[in-house]
This record gives sequence, structure tokens and C-alpha cells, in this order.
Amino acid sequence: QMQLVESGGGLVQAGDSLRLSCAASGRTFSSYNMGWFRQPPGEERESVAISWSGSSTGYADSVKGRFALSRDNAKNTVYLQMNSLKPEDTAVYYCAAMPPGSSTWLYWGQGTQVTVSS
Repeated sequence: QMQLVESGGGLVQAGDSLRLSCAASGRTFSSYNMGWFRQPPGEERESVAISWSGSSTGYADSVKGRFALSRDNAKNTVYLQMNSLKPEDTAVYYCAAMPPGSSTWLYWGQGTQVTVSS
């Protein structure tokens, strides 16, 4: 079992930056794939950034060059640095964890709201 708690969301202006944090419980954090997802108002949830057991990271085309995922395995925390924010980045942001050997995002946080005004 793993619990995820996001923080760091808020209301910002276009062009600003935010850093989201996701604190995870559990002793095997480093072996989990970790991801950030978002759900804009009235839309489906979409993948933003994925860390594959810390070995590589993938990004959605819409955030490449602006967002950066990092993880601190010693603190059981994954971060999403978001720069040059745009109004279309407005969404509820979730972190998720995929256990080793699984293909399912099994654990999800409660989400944190990011609102970008123009």
C-alpha cells in the first residue's frame, strides 16, 4: 500500500512558475514508476510526465521544455517544476504510482488545483 499527498498548487498568472510536490509513503519508493497527470475542466485526465523507476522521464508534447519531473528517493518525494505556465495548463494535477512489475497506475493522490490566469 502506498499513500500519495500532493501539494504546491495555486493561482498564478501566465508566465509564472510553480513546483508541485508529491510525498509518498512506503519503503520501496525508488522502485516505483511515478507520474504526474492532470485533468482540465470538462476534459479527460491526461499524462503530463512519467519517471520510469528513475531511469528515464517522458513528457507530454504540450509541456516539453517547460515542465520538469524530478524525484528524491531519500525523501520519497516526486516533484513537478512548471515554468512558463499558460492558461491551458489549468487543471487538477495528480501524482500516481505504478508498482514494479505492474502496468497499472495503482495509487493516486487526491489532486491539487493549478489555475493559470491570462
